[in-house]
Amino acid sequence: MSDVNDWNEAAGELDAIVASFDEGEVSVDDLFAKLERATTIIEALEARLTATKAKVDELTPRIAKVVEEE
Repeated sequence: MSDVNDWNEAAGELDAIVASFDEGEVSVDDLFAKLERATTIIEALEARLTATKAKVDELTPRIAKVVEEE
């Protein structure tokens, strides 16, 4: 996965990277590449969470208004 498009795939890839660290499967040659990819995934997922929170914050008052009108 070159881009972080799907949340579940990205989380799965990140889990696999962490598991390879935990199991000691990372060679020194691969360490930087895996750390860089993990950082990219984390940053992308964090950005998506921030965007989702902004959308929820935008919708919350609208939902509250509908509920109050009922």
